Amino acid sequence: MPNEDFPSSLAANTFSKVLIANRGEIAVRIIRACQELGIGTVAVYSELDRNAQHVRLADEAFALGGQTAAESYLNTEAILDAIEKSGAQAVHPGYGFFSENADFARSITERGVTFVGPPPAAIEVMGDKISARDAAEKVGVTGVPGISKFLAGPDEVSAFGAEHGWPVAIKAAFGGGGRGMKVVNAQGEVADALESAKRESLAYFGRDECYVERYLTKPRHIEIQVLCDNHGNGVYLGSRDCSAQRRHQKLIEEAPAPDVPPATLAAMGEAALKVANGCGYTNAGTVEFLYEDGDFHYLEMNTRLQVEHPVTEMVTGLDLVALQLHVAAGGQLPFDQADVAISGHAIEVRINAEDPAGGAFLPSPGTITKLRLPAGYGVRYDGGYEEGDEISQFYDNLAGKLVCWGADRDTAIARTVRALREFVIEGVKTTIPADLAILEHPDFAAVAHSTKWVEDVLDLSGIEAAATPTEGDEPEPTVRRDVAVEVNGKRFQVAMWVPETALAAAPPGGKRKRRAASSGGAGASGPGDIAAPMQGTILKVMVEVGQEVAAGDTVVVLEAMKMENNLNAERAGTVKEIKVQPGDSVGGGDIVAVIS
Repeated sequence: MPNEDFPSSLAANTFSKVLIANRGEIAVRIIRACQELGIGTVAVYSELDRNAQHVRLADEAFALGGQTAAESYLNTEAILDAIEKSGAQAVHPGYGFFSENADFARSITERGVTFVGPPPAAIEVMGDKISARDAAEKVGVTGVPGISKFLAGPDEVSAFGAEHGWPVAIKAAFGGGGRGMKVVNAQGEVADALESAKRESLAYFGRDECYVERYLTKPRHIEIQVLCDNHGNGVYLGSRDCSAQRRHQKLIEEAPAPDVPPATLAAMGEAALKVANGCGYTNAGTVEFLYEDGDFHYLEMNTRLQVEHPVTEMVTGLDLVALQLHVAAGGQLPFDQADVAISGHAIEVRINAEDPAGGAFLPSPGTITKLRLPAGYGVRYDGGYEEGDEISQFYDNLAGKLVCWGADRDTAIARTVRALREFVIEGVKTTIPADLAILEHPDFAAVAHSTKWVEDVLDLSGIEAAATPTEGDEPEPTVRRDVAVEVNGKRFQVAMWVPETALAAAPPGGKRKRRAASSGGAGASGPGDIAAPMQGTILKVMVEVGQEVAAGDTVVVLEAMKMENNLNAERAGTVKEIKVQPGDSVGGGDIVAVIS
C-alpha cells in the first residue's frame, strides 16, 4: 500500500498554517489531520460558533461575524480577511459552503494561497451540474436523461415531464447532497417545487440555478472515490453505497457497495477516472452513479471531500485528508491502482439532530446536555460537538458520524447496531432510532433497499427520539459587551460575552425579535391551532385570513437547519388568524395560524 514517502513531511514543509473555511465535524476532522502532520491550524467562526469545538481545537481562530451561513461562512471578504491576518498558506474548504465554488477557489489562488481541492477550472466544469453532464458525455459516460441547461421557469419542467414522463427531479445546478432537490410527481406541483428548490439552493450554496432530469424510482446510489495528483496520476479507491436516504439526503453509507458484480464496480471505477481526467481534475473527488437493473448511469461529480469519506478510509487504510494535503503540496500519489486493496466492510451512520417523528424527520436544534460515545474494536466517531455545545437552527443538523468496521458486512452491521445502542445523546433529538430501524430491517441485510426505500417502504410509525430536557437544564444565554482593557500598559478594545443576568443592560440590538404572541408548548394549542414543531424561520405564508383550506394543505413554510418544512392544516376549515409573516423566527410549539 502507501510507500515510505507517505505520510511525509512535504505538506508540513510546504504549509506552516492551513485555514479551514468550514465548521462542525468536518472542520474538526481536518484540524486533527493537520495536527498529526505538524501543520498549524486556523479556524473561522460565526457569532454563534465562537465557543464551538473546531474553534477550541484550532491553534488560531478568527471571527467572521454574523449568525447565518450567508452572514459568516459564505462571506467571502470576511474569510479572505482571515486568511490575510493569519498568514495561512493553504485553505481547506471541507464540504458544503465554498467547497465547490470556483470563484472562491480562484480568489484564494490569485493571492498565492493554495486551495486544498481541484483547480477552479475543474470546479467550474463539475460544480455546474449542466456542464458536468456535457463533460461526462464527451468521455463516453452517459447519465440520466435531462435538460443540459439552466431552467428559465416552470414551463420547461412541465414540458420535460410531459415528454419523458413523471416523476422528474429539479436539482440545484451548483449543489449536491440532496440540497435544493425536489421531486415533482405531476404538472401541478412544478411551480412550488421549483421555487422551493431555488430557495434551498441559494441558502446552502449561494446560487439558485436549477436543472431538471428524469427521476428513477428504485435506484441504488453508488459512488466512486477518486484521487488525482498534479503529475498525471489517478486512482479510484473502491466504492460506496449511499442508498439509505430521506429527502434525498443520506442517512447510512457503506463501503464497498454490496451485491454489485465486481466487473460492474470496476467499470464504474474506470468511468469515474475518465470523468475526472476529462476535466483536468486533481485532489480528492467523488463520482456518483445511479444503479438499477444491472445498469449504471452517471449522476454527478462532487469536487470535494465527501461526508462519507471515513468508510473509504476504514476499508483502504488511507487518510484521505492527509492525502489531500500531500497532493495540494505538490506530492505524487505514493501508490497506483494495483496497490489499492479493500479490506472488510465499513458502515457510517450520520447522527443528525432530527426527530424521526414517525418518518417526518423534524429538525431538532438545541444544546447537547449529555453525550456518551460508544467505543470498542472497529468503532470510530467523527463529531463536531461536545457535551454543552449547541446545535443551531442556522446550520446543518449533522452532529457527528459513527463509523464501524467489520471483517464482513454482517459483522459491520452487528457492530454498528451495538455501538448505536451504546450511544447516549440528550438535549436534542437524533436520528438514532431510525438508523436502528434501517440496520435491523431484513431488506437492508438483503440489499433490497433503494434511495426511496426509507420513505416508501420502511415503517417508521411510532419511531420517535427521546424527549429533550426541560428549559431549566439549558445554559444561560450570553450577551456581547465591548470593553476597553490594558495589557502591559497598552490599550485594547475587546469583545466579551457574559451571562445576561450579569448585566442590567439589555442586549444590543440587531437580532430579529422572536414573535411571542403565542409561544408555549404544543400541548397548549387548540384543535384548530397550527404549531411550529421546532425552532426555525418562516419562509413563506401560503394562505390568507378567510381562505378555505382542506386537511393537508400547506399553511406556512418553515426553514430549520437548512431544510424546508411544510406546516399543514390538520383539518378542513377557514383560516381565522395568521400569527407570523416571512422572516419571523419561531420556537417549537409557537402557534403560527388558527383554523376555525
